[in-house]
Amino acid sequence: MVVRNVDEKIIIEAYNAGISSVIKLVNDLSYQIETLNSEISSIKAENKTLIARMTDLEARLNMNSKNSSKPPSSDGYKKSNKNNSRKKSGRTTGGQLGHEGKTLAKVEKPDTIVDIKTPDQCNCGCDLKNVRDIRKTRQVFDLPKIKINVTEYVTYEKVCPSCGKIHTTEFPAEVAQPTQYGANLKALMGYLVTYQFIPLNRTVELIRDITDQTISEGTLVNVSQLLYRQLEQPLNKIKAMLINSDVVHFDETGVRDRGKLNWMHVASTPTLTCYEVHKNRGSKASGDIGILPNFKGTAVHDHWKPYYKYTDCSHAECNAHNVRYLRDILENYKQEWAGDMISLLIEINRRIETLKKEHYEGMAFEETITWLGRYHELIEKGIQEDHQKSPKVFNEKGKEKKSKSLQLLFKLQKYDIETLAFMYDFDVPFDNNLAERDLRMPKLRQKISGCFRGEIGANVFCRIRSYLSTSKKNGLTAMEAITLALKGQAFIPEG
Repeated sequence: MVVRNVDEKIIIEAYNAGISSVIKLVNDLSYQIETLNSEISSIKAENKTLIARMTDLEARLNMNSKNSSKPPSSDGYKKSNKNNSRKKSGRTTGGQLGHEGKTLAKVEKPDTIVDIKTPDQCNCGCDLKNVRDIRKTRQVFDLPKIKINVTEYVTYEKVCPSCGKIHTTEFPAEVAQPTQYGANLKALMGYLVTYQFIPLNRTVELIRDITDQTISEGTLVNVSQLLYRQLEQPLNKIKAMLINSDVVHFDETGVRDRGKLNWMHVASTPTLTCYEVHKNRGSKASGDIGILPNFKGTAVHDHWKPYYKYTDCSHAECNAHNVRYLRDILENYKQEWAGDMISLLIEINRRIETLKKEHYEGMAFEETITWLGRYHELIEKGIQEDHQKSPKVFNEKGKEKKSKSLQLLFKLQKYDIETLAFMYDFDVPFDNNLAERDLRMPKLRQKISGCFRGEIGANVFCRIRSYLSTSKKNGLTAMEAITLALKGQAFIPEG
């Protein structure tokens, strides 16, 4: 029998009953104590698990674009946190003294002049014909009414009356049909659909409203496919140049292609962009695309593990991602080491920017050792702080689970060279924002026009967008680039 409540009377009775009763009472009490201790240990373990679970759930609720990989559009109407790593410049808002203004300026030679003459006679009867006018001008910048211009090409045939030889003239090579749209109008169609992402039916409506010319959606599709065919060689050149580049940014994002989840991959530099859609996200896609397997430079990415399969190139981690993950640990798990690590990474980056302005091509070896030492000291500090603050949680097999903070610490520890690659090589950027920016437009296209359709719809988009992004990075406007491509003179970057 287990004794739940022991008072003086029970103890006296056991004593009077003899030694055996005392021993039995002690054993019962020991069993009860062991049972209670076991229950307490179980409750403590369960409590730790629940606390850890609650902390993780609260962290998920507090996730936003500043402390995770969630896009800014997911932040909704929540009040944004103004705290960031930027330092105040001390300058006032608005245009700065000496900057080049963009005010609408008068032109010296207007296309049309409308003279508004003064009267020849004053109200008082005085003759004003010989009085000198004081000239003042105002200019109105406007579009003329857009009207389709139809050019008719006429060929002739003439027979020599002497020898009977037939002399004929030929239509220009680009005039291949009895009626057709010209390069400029086709360029406008391609620009609206492939660059501004206006849906086909709205593009038809827009062109009809401003030109009085009705075109079909099929014509728009044909223009896109024509661009696709014309741009095969430029895209091959872009890929070859990316393979031979020193630093290339890589990233990927999910897209809907014919109702299924596919992945759009991008490889880019400040002057080149290449998009490809593939049903896989990992190394199978990279192998089929063919850039990363042949690349020997530095690949900048956001720690997607399949990138590390390729060992012929070096790797650099995106520190914009690292800063967001560190902010998550600081804000949601209250671990101070994460804030110190953010400050350290930003401090190193600012030091590098200063050296670049002073025309240094690299950082002294001794200084890199100092920064690296501070980096690893913070990691050790973080491991100790996590041990103190994170409750021990075990999985179903009884193995201790690593906290979110500890997982990040071990990643930063293992990939220290890749995280600090921007310190060792000034050509390597601090983050992978270039690739992320290049992927924003395809994501925007899906929000406007929905998923890709047709057997090659996604491929058409990727090739055209690769060409337009590359052209724009090299100083061409989208209209210029499209017009050149439709004329068979597509822009091909040098190198």
